[in-house]
Amino acid sequence: MLGKYQAVFRSRWRAVWWSLGIMLTAYCTIPSADEKSDGDDLAAVAKLVEEHSGKPHDQPKHTNPWALPKDPPQ
Repeated sequence: MLGKYQAVFRSRWRAVWWSLGIMLTAYCTIPSADEKSDGDDLAAVAKLVEEHSGKPHDQPKHTNPWALPKDPPQ
């Protein structure tokens, strides 16, 4: 495992290129502060959940699909 990383740091230029690759990866993966936050979307979803939560509307009682029937066929 260490052999791969030791080859990178044998030269200063290899180390510089390796570190630039790491920094470029971080730059490309972290969103900028100017982009719209997901907080607005989450607030809208939370509002919808609050509106639609409450008592269930005539939902049938859950039955276990693996349970044996109470009255077995004869």
